[in-house]
Amino acid sequence: MARYTGPSCKLCRREGKKLFLKGDRCLSDKCAVARRATVPGQHGAGRKTVKEYGMQLREKQTARRYYGVQEKQFHHYYEVADSREGIAGENLLSILERRLDNVVYRMGMAASRKEARQLVRHAHFLLNGKKVDIPSIIVKVGDVITVREKSMASEKIKALVETIEGVAVPKWIDMDKKNITAKIVALPERDDVDFPFEEQLIIELYSK
Repeated sequence: MARYTGPSCKLCRREGKKLFLKGDRCLSDKCAVARRATVPGQHGAGRKTVKEYGMQLREKQTARRYYGVQEKQFHHYYEVADSREGIAGENLLSILERRLDNVVYRMGMAASRKEARQLVRHAHFLLNGKKVDIPSIIVKVGDVITVREKSMASEKIKALVETIEGVAVPKWIDMDKKNITAKIVALPERDDVDFPFEEQLIIELYSK
């Protein structure tokens, strides 16, 4: 399945909630969900009550779109999460949180995960001192993420650095805002995920 390239706001409207796909715009009066709360499409306003399968599907799509993951990759994450000890839903969210593009976003080095993905693809970051350009890399405890020295001359990176002071970084990331360095000090727990997912619905969908 090809990556979605249409309007990001349509995805939020489809799920009926803000997925924060466009950074600060999602917090402004221009947010499409605030302006048009109906589902996109000719019959969006007349949608009927969603049944059990529909609720499970919508929750899965919400999580997939929130983190910017394609279906095949998302299903793989589920299989890995389900094979590990512990609660499968929490394992799944932990894996998604530890994607490199999400970590860059959590560091405050991007206004959205989409922007973070683009920055990683352009190789602006180092992982344990090595250049990386794969947003889907799953970081581990002890990994260190830094900005490439060459990238610090970029106007884009400079602008982002100026905004990180007020960003709240989750406790599983030890962020040195002065040197723009982040170290993964723990695995993210359920309380560290600030979006109200009902991850059990996703597990129920894939368990059928």
